[in-house]
Amino acid sequence: MATVLEYAKRDVKPLAIEPYDREWGVGVSGLSDEKSPFPRINRLHAWVRNKRHSVDPKRGQIVTEAFKKYENESLQLKWAHILSDVLHQCDIFMYDDELIAGDIAAPACECGIYPEYGIDWIIDEFHNWPMDQRPNDVLIVPKENQEAIEAYAGEWDAKGNTLLSHVQAAFTDYNRIASGGPFSPKGLYNCNHYATQGVGHGCADMAKVLTKGWEGIRAEVREAEARLQADDARYQEKKEFYQAAHIVLDAVEHWILRYGDLCRDLAAKEQDTTRRSELERISANCYHVATGVPRDFWEAIQLLHFTYCITCIEANGHSVGYGRFDKIMRPFYNTDVLPREFCQELIENLFIKMRELNKLRDRFGIVFASGTYYGGITLDVGGVDEQGRDITNDLSFMVMDAYAHTRMPVPWLGVRLDKDTPREFKVKVFNVVRMGCGEPKIFNDEVMIPGLVKDGIPLELARDYIPVGCVEPTIPGYMHGWHDSGYINLAYIVELALNDGKDLKDDQQMGPQTGYLKDMKNMDEVRAAVEKQFQFWLDNFEDSSNKIDKANMEFKHLPFLSLLYNDCIADGRDIVMGGARFNRNGPQGVGLGTCADILSTIEQVVFEQKLISGEELMKACKANWTGYKEVYAYVNSDKVHHYGNDDDYADKYAVWIAHMYSTMLKKKKVYRDPENGFYIPGLYSIAINVALGSELKATPDGRVDWEPVSDCLGAVHTYGGSHDVKGPTAIAKSVAKIDQSEITNGVILNWKFSPNTVSGEAGRDNLINLIDVYFDLGGKQSQFNVITKETMLEAQKKPRDYRDLLVRVAGYSTYFTEMSPVLQDDLINRTELSLD
Repeated sequence: MATVLEYAKRDVKPLAIEPYDREWGVGVSGLSDEKSPFPRINRLHAWVRNKRHSVDPKRGQIVTEAFKKYENESLQLKWAHILSDVLHQCDIFMYDDELIAGDIAAPACECGIYPEYGIDWIIDEFHNWPMDQRPNDVLIVPKENQEAIEAYAGEWDAKGNTLLSHVQAAFTDYNRIASGGPFSPKGLYNCNHYATQGVGHGCADMAKVLTKGWEGIRAEVREAEARLQADDARYQEKKEFYQAAHIVLDAVEHWILRYGDLCRDLAAKEQDTTRRSELERISANCYHVATGVPRDFWEAIQLLHFTYCITCIEANGHSVGYGRFDKIMRPFYNTDVLPREFCQELIENLFIKMRELNKLRDRFGIVFASGTYYGGITLDVGGVDEQGRDITNDLSFMVMDAYAHTRMPVPWLGVRLDKDTPREFKVKVFNVVRMGCGEPKIFNDEVMIPGLVKDGIPLELARDYIPVGCVEPTIPGYMHGWHDSGYINLAYIVELALNDGKDLKDDQQMGPQTGYLKDMKNMDEVRAAVEKQFQFWLDNFEDSSNKIDKANMEFKHLPFLSLLYNDCIADGRDIVMGGARFNRNGPQGVGLGTCADILSTIEQVVFEQKLISGEELMKACKANWTGYKEVYAYVNSDKVHHYGNDDDYADKYAVWIAHMYSTMLKKKKVYRDPENGFYIPGLYSIAINVALGSELKATPDGRVDWEPVSDCLGAVHTYGGSHDVKGPTAIAKSVAKIDQSEITNGVILNWKFSPNTVSGEAGRDNLINLIDVYFDLGGKQSQFNVITKETMLEAQKKPRDYRDLLVRVAGYSTYFTEMSPVLQDDLINRTELSLD
């Protein structure tokens, strides 16, 4: 295998099965029949793509019985026993052609039931919103499965035995006035992620599992247990933590051995000698990694996937990461033991296994997060090691090839770039980008790492960050970041500041009385009102989110996940109790561009040009611009200063809002670790900008009623016209004015190019150069769609002809025809850029 230094010299070509400069086409997503070079992978791809999605009631049955059986145990022991029962009793399968075992529900592509987080909504949808009649994310639920779920549903929400019921009991009118989701229709913010599902948006220390094995982790538990003294103030809590750890480790070993037995039995019945040999080897892999350290790449990838699956079985957390694949798997990659081609096939089989994982979402979630399947299955490559050296290696290239060969919505693929990233790897990455599938997303080590260090992460650990979920940077096995804890509608807050804290929809007094725009004499007074509203609503969000944190602490512990986060074992403290070394809470601010253009428009047309009074402008918004056609056209024209055009007049407001939001949030304390834990800001929306816009009246920037607010770091695109009119370089310069190093819960910048713009070697190199320039300016992240508006409009008309068309929504990619119509329209309306 070529070394890092050899790659840096650029005189040794990367060793992968595809040339580093292989092109798969430009804008060919869903339009090319080219497949993997491995027939097995093509068969598996076709199988999983056409698999029926359904709901598996089994986990829910087991958990319901176990919850009653262990009701008198402590939280730690109760949930350890419950997980043990699930791993002992759940159904397991192994499918034709597969080289890797393990799923989170059975059969593949079915959604497990997690009644402990809330179940009444499922029963409601069975009867009132049939899942087989959904417009997208359809689930075919057999009658017997529905009846099985209904049989145990009464043991949960109705008896106050769910996390959601605990949160609802804790919430007051103060919380409900703003929070969306299951709490209130207002939707100034949404914070239900951790109220309705398990801990996610994180990554366990997968390297520790791979290098120690389960027996090594058990030894670590025993060592900590031996140090425990009877006079320890937390003696009982720690003792139960270690008891729970042994229960869970026994169950993990048993579950993996069950797969070993299954594959052994299948091998005994198999007539095909090649497949029999494969099954025998898979069985042997399972038997070994049930306790031992992997001896080769095949065993390592099997253990990695098993570990991921158990994390999901314990708690259905969204956006759990596999880790930095080319770093944690490199010690096991040896082409003298397993041929490179076979290792490539294993990686592609792993991607197929990811696609088998599925998650049950409610009827609202499938509109605004459609096509996410299990959601956030993240895998990353590239970047520097703990000493600051670029780690690019064969596996970095092979992961890119694997995505090009499989072309699915999973994994959510992240690439870290640093100052020493080889040119060859950039060529490989951007050739994959140009396919138009929306993957991978790109991260800038030179901004990401210093930002984490500013937040108190030691440099060596900061260098090992991985982006999980959409873009959230976390430290594997060290940070419990509660990333994506909520989405805050920044534009809604600005609207309240212009209307004395009242909702423009119904005049309800929501926030503090900070005055009306009609009475404000200058922008200083406007900014003062905005600042007061921000302080009030971020305080409100903190109170709501901390109540959810408290409910997690008091209801469900995670003894398995706690084994994979450093300091939990040494301290005998569960991860939900603050056991991780770094505890954070990471909400996202949504609508930054809308905020900037609202304020810029007011400064220009109200105070400077005096084309309309503040009172009349707000009347125009309340009237949805009816009777104000000329004003509407003017504020949407390039005669008004707009964010995204390298125009300081408007850009200064994006800079101000971002800094104010970040500074206020970082002063807030995390409930589970008030001494050291704090909130960290993000600025991105996935597709929630559509949902949050649907709660908002027309705004002075030229939005109409219920129109989406701006996405992520992007400029405004209203039905009246796109506000970014000066091309990609101007966008890059505008966005880079924001100090992105302080936005430590992640940012997103979406780019949309037509295939013609980035075709050929020149187009590829122009794209690479654009991102190099943006990153040199201080940009933190970028992601791309390479597709025409016409293609998407045609796909809306003829969805069957475009079934495999992949696009990037925001933090994730999915099949265009499986998106809800509102998300399709939002993507279509984004500005199509040119590099000419």
